[in-house]
Amino acid sequence: MTVEGSLDASGLHIGIAAALWNQSITDRLVEGATERLEALAAARVTVLRVPGALELPLAAQQLARSGCDAVIAIGTVVKGETDHYEIVVRESARGISRVALETGVPVANAILAVHDYDLALERAGVGEANKGAEAVNAAVMTATALRALGES
Repeated sequence: MTVEGSLDASGLHIGIAAALWNQSITDRLVEGATERLEALAAARVTVLRVPGALELPLAAQQLARSGCDAVIAIGTVVKGETDHYEIVVRESARGISRVALETGVPVANAILAVHDYDLALERAGVGEANKGAEAVNAAVMTATALRALGES
């Protein structure tokens, strides 16, 4: 038996945990995600804003616990001259993976980890280049696959 998800988000409640840090980029990622969710006919979308990438795992956890079928974690971390970048990128990714495993709710990682601002702009563009929209596809396909597995 093969169980596979789809890009039909009808009936799904999707949460978006979005960092305010580097908001000019994260707003574009949130916009790409919400536009994609609208195109996929998501039943409900909740956006929860938190200060930065390190707060995203807790936000994702609360969205998962509140009944979301999937969560997208959106943030932007631009490399600076200290090791802080490495810590933030590693710990935010580790945290959202842990949330998915502990809650059973898919959490897609749309936290950009880039070396300069221009790279972030490229990944927050319009359409398929937008990593927020790309993360929506992963979240919806995983949520619908898990739902189908439960029905089989």
